[in-house]
Amino acid sequence: MAGDLLNIGKSGLFAAQAGLATTGHNIANAGVAGYSRQTVIQGSLGGQNVGYGFVGSGTQVTDIKRFSDSFLNAQVRSAQATSSALTAYGSQASQIDNMLADSTSGLSPALQDFFKSVQDVSASAGSTASRQAFLSSADSLATRFQSMSTQLDDIKSGVNTQITANVASINSYAGQIATLNSQIGALSSTGATPNDLIDARDQLLLELNKHVKATSAPGSSNTVTVTIGSGQPLVVGERAYQLAAVPSPDDASRMAVAYVTGNRTTVMADAALTGGELGGLLEFRSSTLDGAQNALGRVAITLAASFNAQQALGQTASGKLGDKLFADATPLVLSNDNPVADPVSPTAVAVTVSDVSKLTTSDYSVDYDSVNSRFTVTRLSDKQRTDLPAYTQPGPQSVDIDGLSFSISGIQAQGDSFTVRPTANGAANFKLLTHDVGAIAAAAPVISGATIGNKGSVKVGEATVDKTFLTTAASFAPSTLSYQVNTNSLSGFAAGQVVTVKTAAGSTAYTAGTNTIPYVDGATYSFDGVSMSMSGTPIDGDSFTVARTAIGGNDNRNMLAMGQLQSKTLLDNGSATLQGAFAQLVSTVGNKTREVQVSNAAATTSLAQATAIQQSVSGVNLDEEAANLLKYQQAYQAAGKVMQIASSLFDTLLSLGR
Repeated sequence: MAGDLLNIGKSGLFAAQAGLATTGHNIANAGVAGYSRQTVIQGSLGGQNVGYGFVGSGTQVTDIKRFSDSFLNAQVRSAQATSSALTAYGSQASQIDNMLADSTSGLSPALQDFFKSVQDVSASAGSTASRQAFLSSADSLATRFQSMSTQLDDIKSGVNTQITANVASINSYAGQIATLNSQIGALSSTGATPNDLIDARDQLLLELNKHVKATSAPGSSNTVTVTIGSGQPLVVGERAYQLAAVPSPDDASRMAVAYVTGNRTTVMADAALTGGELGGLLEFRSSTLDGAQNALGRVAITLAASFNAQQALGQTASGKLGDKLFADATPLVLSNDNPVADPVSPTAVAVTVSDVSKLTTSDYSVDYDSVNSRFTVTRLSDKQRTDLPAYTQPGPQSVDIDGLSFSISGIQAQGDSFTVRPTANGAANFKLLTHDVGAIAAAAPVISGATIGNKGSVKVGEATVDKTFLTTAASFAPSTLSYQVNTNSLSGFAAGQVVTVKTAAGSTAYTAGTNTIPYVDGATYSFDGVSMSMSGTPIDGDSFTVARTAIGGNDNRNMLAMGQLQSKTLLDNGSATLQGAFAQLVSTVGNKTREVQVSNAAATTSLAQATAIQQSVSGVNLDEEAANLLKYQQAYQAAGKVMQIASSLFDTLLSLGR
């Protein structure tokens, strides 16, 4: 009996010792990230039937239990992925927001200075100083556009670097998780659970979700399977799959994420990778960075095209029509490098800007539909698709969409695909083409008026020209128009001119060679790209002149027209001014930045709450562990007392035999 009592005491001693060791382990790891508290689970060794009943045989440690809730752990990981994505997005978006809204180095001050210089030339068209100031402010505006474009490119380059770094981290964590899976699986086969290794793996899963949203599912022998994106496996048992940061097939200047399987690398869509820093970076690039670059480029392209068009309708100090002030924009066309493209005459896509007022801030894709033997053009912002007629090689085939002229030629092949970024390089390529003050076409090329000595009350409006005049200017000859009262008509138009008379009732075109053109009070007369209005009552014999503007002088009519471009609605199909479009860009980026900041604050709170709930289950409470120390200490002492008594009883039995 004494021997049984000794064994009972010994079992209690071992159990208490295990309890003390486990409690000490909890205390020692209280500050270790990812550690889950553990406790000793004891069970009775049962009893022996001694006739009058069952007498107990002591205790045993059946398990070291780890306090962890897989549902709560998943909630924390999901909250972490969301918080990390918003933090990355907000950090990048704030850079663009600060750049655009800067009151000193932003675009708005440069635009205001530029248009002020336009007004100064309008006020003093013959002043060399005001013309030089105009060219200087135009050059400064170009520098500002280019500087902002460079900053956006720097942000894009930084995003590329961070994407590469995140991919490397994801691969590292995947490898570590696979290694732990191997160790856990081997140890679990013995029947025991390696709690500390499982904690380490769970912490790696949490760290992984800081970089990309990853989900885990239990596997055999306490292993886990980890997936990302749209279900691509990252870790399966002891095997870790790899990601790679590669140049995008659509744009080599952008890093894309590819999934590696053996020798095959498949580029994943940006939208497929959500959550984590990587997901935030990809979403920022596609949703905010690209949009900001396109919107800024659109303002630059519209300003350049509008001023060039008005400059062409003006007259320089030497009497010539104006040449371009700013460089033309060239849309960026990127090929996907189709491996089966025709080697001799592959498909080529050329894009030019045909109407800046219709330009959007979207990119486009041009793809060959081999099923229907046709090309399609898709506006990527809203997936609006335009199906072209069946393609006949080698083309060309043309179509106008959103102010862009697409021309497709060559021998088509299945898989042909192109990305078109019409305005992406608009700010970078904005450049002043002249520094000659005499090249500014401040004057209008044609002047009209009533002859001195007229007896009637007719007032002749200032002559204006349109783009038709660009082809007729060389042959344009001055005209003197005379009024004949008996026919109420004007004569003197050049023999080859088609004259259009526009009144409130409509327009009437008179063929070339018509000798007399009816006079209508308030009508506008147009011929060879020149228009002038006439109002009042003429007297027989009154005459009116139309001639080229004299060289030199202070004619400022074309410069006034340039100044009016500041308030003219040139963008969004005639609904937005240049400054209005830029203000919309600033507002869009600013609102998105604030939205992300607010969402991030909420996500941070959600993460803290999820972590607190998880820690209420898994975390180490030092007060509780201190109480457990006393409990196990007392149990240890009590078990020792049992063994002491058993020893005393045994000694008593031995003394009986002496």
